[in-house]
Amino acid sequence: MYKSLVKPLLFNLDAERAHHLVFDNLRRAARVPGVRALLRGLYDYQHASLEREVFGLKFPNPVGLAAGFDKNAALTDELATLGFGFVEIGTVTPRPQPGNPQPRLFRLPQDGALINRMGFNNDGAPAVAARLARRRNPRLIIGGNIGKNKDTPNAEAAADYLAAYDALADVVDYFVVNVSSPNTPGLRELQEKKPLIDLLQQVQGRNLARPTPRPLLLKIAPDLTDAQLDDIIEIAEETHLSGLVATNTTIGRGGLSTDAGHVAALGAGGLSGRPLRARATEVIRYLHRRSAGGLPIIGAGGIHSAADAQEKLAAGASLVQLYTGFIYEGPGLVRQINRSLVR
Repeated sequence: MYKSLVKPLLFNLDAERAHHLVFDNLRRAARVPGVRALLRGLYDYQHASLEREVFGLKFPNPVGLAAGFDKNAALTDELATLGFGFVEIGTVTPRPQPGNPQPRLFRLPQDGALINRMGFNNDGAPAVAARLARRRNPRLIIGGNIGKNKDTPNAEAAADYLAAYDALADVVDYFVVNVSSPNTPGLRELQEKKPLIDLLQQVQGRNLARPTPRPLLLKIAPDLTDAQLDDIIEIAEETHLSGLVATNTTIGRGGLSTDAGHVAALGAGGLSGRPLRARATEVIRYLHRRSAGGLPIIGAGGIHSAADAQEKLAAGASLVQLYTGFIYEGPGLVRQINRSLVR
């Protein structure tokens, strides 16, 4: 029904407007008695063999929703009914910010892809934390993806990450440090070895000082070279990271079926979806091999089918995340992946 009825209607709308329409309608529907149970019956799939213990957390299944979909933790209870094993909220910055000017989200249907330059639009860490504190499904594992505000210089970035960490530490189960989005000017410069070590050491120091530290992960770009990936592994070991999220969106535009002129006219932004599948898997495989399997990886990028998820897991991912595939294939994709893993 999603592909034949819902998706064509949504894809006739501006991409960001369609996103908000889905949010509003799912929230309204979930208030109707019996709807949550109906959604769970349609999309949730439970089996003991799906359970995973990764970086000290017990996941009911390995399929999560990537950061970027529910930036403000506005829909976690409703998303829990769709079968996800975990939901990563954010990217959250210390202070609210509107993000980049619209339009800033574009579909490439021929490629099963999106281009976004959202720019960390979010309500700010205190508001997101308050919302999470009120959620009704505390069993759903929540990841907190954190970043810096656009107007914060890189030299002062650590203070932003620490402020976001402090605000969310009591209401999320793990953290992801995001320095790999292409949509905040200069952010990716923090992926260089020295500034990244400095940043992660400060966040990890704050984390380890808590009575119950949270697993701390780093989200990386697919555009890194092998030498840079080797640096990431060294940095992860030196700063005692719990794992990595591989990968974020790409700034590349290679191999697209969509007319090159049309793509160029859309402008800058991160590309996600099917064109990213092979490179994301390649990065996962490389990191898994070079770390001798000692570094848990959440695999993301181009998962549009159960086979795509299996590919990521076979390459060395411990868990997987959906975003663009969820938009193109619909909520049934979560159940399809979990059922295939049981089979």
